[in-house]
Amino acid sequence: MNLNDRARELADRLAADAEAARVEVSTLAGARLIDCRDGGFAAGRAFAEICMGGLGEVAYAPLVLDGRWFPGLSVTTDHPAVACLAAQYAGWKLDRDGYFAMGSGPGRALIRAEELYDDLDWDEQASAAVLCLETRDQPPPEVAAFVAERAGVQPSDLTLLMAPTASVTGSVQIAARVVETALHKLHELDFDVRRVVSGFGSCPLPPVADDDMAALGRTNDAVLYSGQVHLTVESDDDDALRELVERLPASASKDYGEPFGKVFKDAEYDFYKIDPLLFSPAQIRLTSLGSGRSFEAGEVNLEVLERSFWG
Repeated sequence: MNLNDRARELADRLAADAEAARVEVSTLAGARLIDCRDGGFAAGRAFAEICMGGLGEVAYAPLVLDGRWFPGLSVTTDHPAVACLAAQYAGWKLDRDGYFAMGSGPGRALIRAEELYDDLDWDEQASAAVLCLETRDQPPPEVAAFVAERAGVQPSDLTLLMAPTASVTGSVQIAARVVETALHKLHELDFDVRRVVSGFGSCPLPPVADDDMAALGRTNDAVLYSGQVHLTVESDDDDALRELVERLPASASKDYGEPFGKVFKDAEYDFYKIDPLLFSPAQIRLTSLGSGRSFEAGEVNLEVLERSFWG
């Protein structure tokens, strides 16, 4: 289950179908760059599945929430901790020579700049590296060379994907993080995420905003106020799961209740001033493999979602 090698196979398919997917493929210091700024649904699904190291699948479907229809997607994975945290989570700050972007995808497992990998007990060995960047700005060649060096691969074995938040591809790949946010919240609550054996999530696709800051608000709100996740967990302690699930939804945070754009503004645009427990889906269900019982908390908040999307 080599994450980077699996991701490279998917990236090869996307690059081979670049014209149909509306992406551009170029070379930076010998590395491959797949520019998804103009990509649509095909590029968005590929971006998300590459980001999960080929261990998760994305499908499009309409969602009806409290009688309102939304375009949406579902995410499924049989390896939630690895697909969502070892790969998909945007946990590496790429900050080099004046260039900044948040890095996600399996390349992080080779760079290993996060203590998270010790908790996951994941040691990645790969002949290639794939890193996904949420950005509008193309990295300069020297940054590509730096990433290859950090990942321990030749530049020719590095693939970078990029997409801005305010784009179809960006909206899709962020909505596809709905299961990831639940896994990350569990990890923040000191639950051993390796005990989660399968994950299903659904999330509406926000309308594309006219700038990346507005898109940041809409994409976060899609997850916080309407993301729904079902996790199957290895557990024999129903009381512990019942208590745990109450702490998981976004509504358990003190910063819950307003569109994320307003929360971010009130925090003076500093993520570190926002309660980290806010970042989780609206509704979460846990099913115990031991007892077969399910426990659920949270709810869809259509009022805040509509203010965010169309207010």
